[in-house]
Amino acid sequence: MSSIFPIISTPDLPRLQDFYQRVLGATEVSRTPDEGPAFYVGLRVGDAELGLVAEAGTEVGTTPRILLTAEVDDVDALLGRVETAGGTVLGPPNDMPWGQRVAHTLDPDGNALNLTRTIPPPT
Repeated sequence: MSSIFPIISTPDLPRLQDFYQRVLGATEVSRTPDEGPAFYVGLRVGDAELGLVAEAGTEVGTTPRILLTAEVDDVDALLGRVETAGGTVLGPPNDMPWGQRVAHTLDPDGNALNLTRTIPPPT
């Protein structure tokens, strides 16, 4: 069995950690070093993990090469939280033909983050 564990490089780890905690309710599960400014932080988001690593030379705002997707309870309700946490909402959410409500956003470093919610089938 294999698994994948995304790690985002950032020049401002505390800012990015705050964003994912405020928007997705992420909780810190690991940190290196244990005290002082962190080089690495592991976050739990639902049943997944996301790593953040401090790298001063990381260029932010360049064309994204990765897209994170987070399944959330209420796409619309989170959009205001994205902006107050320093992210960008790229437009209103849309109901997609494949059965998801999707909002395209960017985290403070310009990484693409889609907020999605599966639309229940009609009864």
